[in-house]
Amino acid sequence: MNDPRIPQLREQYQARRATLFEAIMAGGSSTRGIQTQLRKLSTLADGLLRDLWHLAELPDQLSLVAVGGFGRGKLFPHSDIDVLVLLPDGTDLEHDAPLRTRIEHFIGSCWDAGLEIGSSVRTIVQCITEARADVTVQTAMLESRRITGSAPLYRQFQGALDQAISPDAFVVAKVLEMQQRHNKYENTAYSLEPNCKESPGGLRDLQTIIWLGRATGLGDSWKALAAKGLATVYEVRNLKRNEDLICLIRARLHIVARRREDRLVFDLQTPVAESFGFKTETPVGHRFPKRASEELMKRYYWAAKAVAQLTQILLLNIDERLHPASHSLRRIDDEFYEKAGLIEVADDEVYLRNPHAILRTFLLYETEPGLTDLSARTFRALYHARRVMTASFRRDPVNRATFMQILQQPQGITHAMRLMNQTSVLGRYLWPFRRIVGQMQHDLFHVYTVDQHILMVLRNVRRFFMAEHAHEYPYCSQLAAGWDKPWILYLAALFHDIGKGRGGDHSEIGAAEVKRFCRDHRVAKEDALLVEFLVREHLTMSQVAQKQDTSDPEVIAAFAQRVHNERYLTALYLLTVADIRGTSPKVWNGWKGKLLEDLYRATLRMLGGRAPDLAAQAEIRKREALVMLALSAQPHESHKTLWDTLGVDYFMRQEAADIAWHTRHLSRQVGSSTPIVRARQSLAGEGLQVMVYTPDQPDLFARICGYFDRAGFSILDARVHTALNRYALDTFQVIATNAPQSYRELINLVESELSRTLAEAKPLPEPVQRRVSRRVKSFPVAPRVLLRPDDKGQRWLLSISAADRAGLLYTVARVLARHQLSVELAKISTLGERVEDSFLLQGPELQNNVSQIAIETELLWALAAHP
Repeated sequence: MNDPRIPQLREQYQARRATLFEAIMAGGSSTRGIQTQLRKLSTLADGLLRDLWHLAELPDQLSLVAVGGFGRGKLFPHSDIDVLVLLPDGTDLEHDAPLRTRIEHFIGSCWDAGLEIGSSVRTIVQCITEARADVTVQTAMLESRRITGSAPLYRQFQGALDQAISPDAFVVAKVLEMQQRHNKYENTAYSLEPNCKESPGGLRDLQTIIWLGRATGLGDSWKALAAKGLATVYEVRNLKRNEDLICLIRARLHIVARRREDRLVFDLQTPVAESFGFKTETPVGHRFPKRASEELMKRYYWAAKAVAQLTQILLLNIDERLHPASHSLRRIDDEFYEKAGLIEVADDEVYLRNPHAILRTFLLYETEPGLTDLSARTFRALYHARRVMTASFRRDPVNRATFMQILQQPQGITHAMRLMNQTSVLGRYLWPFRRIVGQMQHDLFHVYTVDQHILMVLRNVRRFFMAEHAHEYPYCSQLAAGWDKPWILYLAALFHDIGKGRGGDHSEIGAAEVKRFCRDHRVAKEDALLVEFLVREHLTMSQVAQKQDTSDPEVIAAFAQRVHNERYLTALYLLTVADIRGTSPKVWNGWKGKLLEDLYRATLRMLGGRAPDLAAQAEIRKREALVMLALSAQPHESHKTLWDTLGVDYFMRQEAADIAWHTRHLSRQVGSSTPIVRARQSLAGEGLQVMVYTPDQPDLFARICGYFDRAGFSILDARVHTALNRYALDTFQVIATNAPQSYRELINLVESELSRTLAEAKPLPEPVQRRVSRRVKSFPVAPRVLLRPDDKGQRWLLSISAADRAGLLYTVARVLARHQLSVELAKISTLGERVEDSFLLQGPELQNNVSQIAIETELLWALAAHP
C-alpha cells in the first residue's frame, strides 16, 4: 500500500536536487566547490533513504549501507544509488514473510520517491562469500558506509570484510581489471568521444588507486598516500586539480544529458563546453571557426594525460611497497639503474643536473635488453623536469643527435615514442607536436585526436618491419623487408598530420615543419627530400586509388610522374596504408587495400618503362582468363559469343579472374531475356562480389542500388559496362552490415532477391529513411558536387562529397536515372561517416549547360536533405 507521505518526500527531494544541479552548472570554468556539491547530493539522498527506512519500520537489528560509488559519499547527478540491506547472520527471508514484505516495501518506496537505486539484501556471511567470488563486489563493499540502522552490525561487517580481503590478490585483480578496461578503450584517453569515467586517465583510474591504498593499508585518501611517501605534495595538488576538472565535466555531462552519460559524445560536447563559458570563435588567420567543444576537449585531454602519468607513478610505488624484495637495483651507468625491468634514475635531480639524460632515457629503453618501462621514480623525475625542456634544450646538438638515434634504432621505436608522449617529453622536444596534443579532428572518419592518430600510424609503419606481424599485411611486409632506412618512414609518420589545426593546408604546413627538422638535425639531402615529399603527398595515393579511374593509362602516368621513382612510390604506399589503418577501425577494408595495391603495381610498371598499350593489356587479360577457363573445364571457344559483344574498355577494367568468372556463368546466356545475377565471396577477402547481366535501361544502376540499400548492403565499388548488344554487365563489391554466419546463405539471398527485383521492373521506390548518426549531426558536412568533362571530352566525371547516411548512393542514382545518365564507373569511398564518391557518366543532357546546372543543383539538394 502506497504511503501518502512519499509524494511529498519526492517533491522535496527533486526541488533540493534541482537547486544543487543549478549550483553545479553555475561558476563557468571554475572547479572550486565541485566536490562539496557532489557530497551534498549524496547527503540529500542519504536523508531521503533514512526517511524511507523509518517509514518502512524495519527492525533495528538491520543496517542500511551505501556501497560502490554512492559509498564514497560523492554522488553524481544521475548515477545509480547502490545500497545494501545488511541482515544479521542467520536471517532467513524465505521463512520470514513479514520482514521480506517490509524490505520489499522499502525498496519499492525508494523508486516511488525518485531514487534510482541498485539494491541487494544479504547477511554478512553472504556478503563475504560474494566478495571472495567477485572482485567487483569486493570493491563495492570496500567503499561502503553506514546510512542508518544497526552500527554494531555494520562494524561486524567491516571486520569480516577486512579479514576476507587478501591485499596481494586484490592488487593483482584490480591491476588486471584496469589493464582490461584500458584495452577496451584501446589504451588511449585520446579518442574523440572519451568516457570520462572509464577511459584511461578517467575517474576510474583515480578510484583504483584509492581502492588499492585502502586494501593494502597504505592510505584511503590522497593526503594519506602522500603521508606514506607514495606521492609528493605537488603531485597530490595536481591530482586533486585534475580530478576536480574531470568530476565537473562528468557532473555537467549528466545534467545536460538528463541521464547517466559518462561519454563525452559529440552532441553533448558543445553544451557542456558552453557551460564552461567557451565559445565558438574564428581565430585570427584561420578560415574556419574553432569550436567551443575543442577548448573543452583540449582541457579534458590534458587533465586525463596528467591523471594517467600520476596514477602510473602511484601504481608503481604501491607495487614496490608490497614487493620490496623484487625491486633490487642493477647499475647501468652513473645516471641509471635497472629495477625489476624498469629504468630507475640514480637520484631525483638527474634530469635537472644533466638535461641530456632526458632523451637518453628513451634511447636506453630501446637499446638495453630487458627494460620494459620506467620506474615510479623516473616518471616522477621526468614530470618535475618539464621546466628544463626549453628552446635551448631543443636546439642542443647533443639532444638532436640523441633524438635521431632514438628514431634509427632497430627495435622499441613505437613504445619509446608512446612513453615520450605519455611523459610529455615528445611534445616538449618536438614543439610542433605539442600543438596537436589533444587536437580534435572534425572530419567524421578519425576517431582519435591528432597526436594519438600519429602514434597509431607510427605503430602501423613499424609493424611492416616486424616479422611477427607479416601475416597482417603480407605485401607491405614484403616491400618493407627490402627498405633500407625505416626511420625515414617513422619520421614521415610523426610529421604527416602535425600541421593540423593551424588554419591552412596541413600537408604543406607539415612539409615545411619536417623540412626545418631535417635541416636542424642534419638529415642528408636525399633523405630529407623524400621525407618532405611523403608529408606533402601523404593523401595523394588514397585519393587517386579511391576516386580516379585507375584503368585509364593517363591516370597512372600522371601519378607516376608525381611520385618520380620506385623508392618514392614504395615509401608513399607504405605510409598510405599505415595512415588509413590509423584513422579508425571502420575505415579500412580489404577492398581499399586492393585498390591501393593495384595502383602501386600499375605505377611500378609505368615507372619501369612499360607504358601501357590498351590493346596489348586487353589481350594479356584475355589469355590469363582463358587459362583459368581451361582449368575449370570450360568448353573450347565457349567464350567467343560473349566476348564478341564486349569492348576493350571491359577487358581493361576487369581483372582476369573476374573475366573468367563472368564467362563461366554467361557464355550460354548471351542475350538472355531474364536478368542473371551471380554472387561470390569477394576476392579482396571481405563482403561479396555481385555480377548483374540484363538488358540495359536508364534506371538500372539506380534499381540495383535501391535493392542493396533496402537489403542493408553498402556498395564499395561498381564497374558498369554496356555491351555492344545493349546488355549491361555490371560488377559490384558490397559488404553487409548484418551478415549471416554463412556466405552461402548470403549469396543465395542476393541472387534470388536481386533477380526478382530487376525482373519485376516496378517504379523506383523512395529511399529508406533512417536516423542520421550522432557524429553527422554534430559535425555536418557541407555537400559538394563537381561535374566536369574528362580529359578526352567523351565522358563526364562526377565527384560528390557529403556526410554518409543510409540510402545516400541510391538517392544519387535516382537523380542520375531521372536525367537518363548512364553510369560507366562508380568509385565509392566511405571515410568513416563521410563519403567521397566518383562516377564516370554518359548522357545527352551533359552536353547542355543548363541541364548540367540543373543536375548539379538537384544533386546538392538530394545530398543535403535528410530525415
